[in-house]
Amino acid sequence: MTRPLDSLDKKILSAVQQDSSRSLDELAKEVQSSKTPIWSRLKKLRKLRVIKKEVAILDPESLGLNACFFVLVRTSQHEKNWQDLFLSALASRPEIQEAHRLAGDVDYLLKVRVKDPADFDRFYQSLVSEISVFNITSLLSMQEILSTTALNIED
Repeated sequence: MTRPLDSLDKKILSAVQQDSSRSLDELAKEVQSSKTPIWSRLKKLRKLRVIKKEVAILDPESLGLNACFFVLVRTSQHEKNWQDLFLSALASRPEIQEAHRLAGDVDYLLKVRVKDPADFDRFYQSLVSEISVFNITSLLSMQEILSTTALNIED
């Protein structure tokens, strides 16, 4: 970003994080501005990749994806070839919603959404048959207490 976000940029970003499908008229009313500056700032924020993309957030349970597992992966292999193979294995699995490389005792954290524990077991068996890891720990989320895609952009 070439310049810091001003208060109008932040208001726009806060508003679109809650619902990006609103019309320019609705956004302008909410952030107390007119449509033209809203449109031009949105265009600029998209071009600068402050707004990376706009998507619909689906309800997993309404789609039958009732089980959320967090998978902790430990590896003793840190060579580039292994990492490339591991990343390729992750990219080919649509069940993975998030994947993070971590500092500390655990090397990777995966968030996996599936229908049920049997579906997770199929995912797990497929993954470990493709990639060698030192240890995997799987944790079933009993209840999602808080989930958001919104970032805190307040001053």
